[in-house]
Amino acid sequence: MVKVALPDFLSDFSENSFNLKQHLQEFLHLDSTTLEQKLAQGKDNLAKLGHKDFDWDAAAAFYRDKVGEIYLFELGAWHLECPDNIENALFLIVDHAQGRVLDFGGGIGTHAICAALCPEVEQVIYCDINPLNRDFVYHRAEQLGLSHKIVFCSEMPPEGSFDTIMSFDVLEHLPDPCEQLLAFYQALRPEGKTILNWHFFKGFNQEYPFHLDDPQVIEAFFKTVQSKFVEIFHPYYTTTRCYRKWV
Repeated sequence: MVKVALPDFLSDFSENSFNLKQHLQEFLHLDSTTLEQKLAQGKDNLAKLGHKDFDWDAAAAFYRDKVGEIYLFELGAWHLECPDNIENALFLIVDHAQGRVLDFGGGIGTHAICAALCPEVEQVIYCDINPLNRDFVYHRAEQLGLSHKIVFCSEMPPEGSFDTIMSFDVLEHLPDPCEQLLAFYQALRPEGKTILNWHFFKGFNQEYPFHLDDPQVIEAFFKTVQSKFVEIFHPYYTTTRCYRKWV
């Protein structure tokens, strides 16, 4: 398979995931050895917390109040261990992101940073329910000189429209992903694009206890996608998809 390179303005991702380890060390005041230990334990610790404390009736509170810095390590480990998969998603952002961009459930900020570096993007609204995530990505934006281009919020703005809406590894964490899809549809401008992925699977060994896997809800989700959006073909090897509105 031919390896396509990211554009030069994203070279820092290929080299160091936009300085992710350095930013984690600075933000959490950790030495490098402790950071590596916590990254190695991140996925297991989040799964244990999920099995112990996760409740769909209080899902928002779980992600807002309970996951704490464990989620930073889980997400950080995933992004560092699977750079090719993340990179292919970044290609879609480079190809389609423009204007005013919403990054819904932005996590550790990789996709928001990528969008903010794209010359066709005017502004990125980074939205995440977890205050620690928001503080961390604010720190990253400052370190990367992107504070002027990224705005932070805890909820999707109720009014306003977007040229691009991104949401990575979020929809499976919501009790009603159809509702969120419809919110994206309403907020997306007529010629806009949405870039999404999801993983409706609890894992072969129940390692994702906080993922939705209800067959009826998933079927309704796919029917909603098919009735509201048209998929745009892309050549990248990734589960991420790109859509335009079916107007």
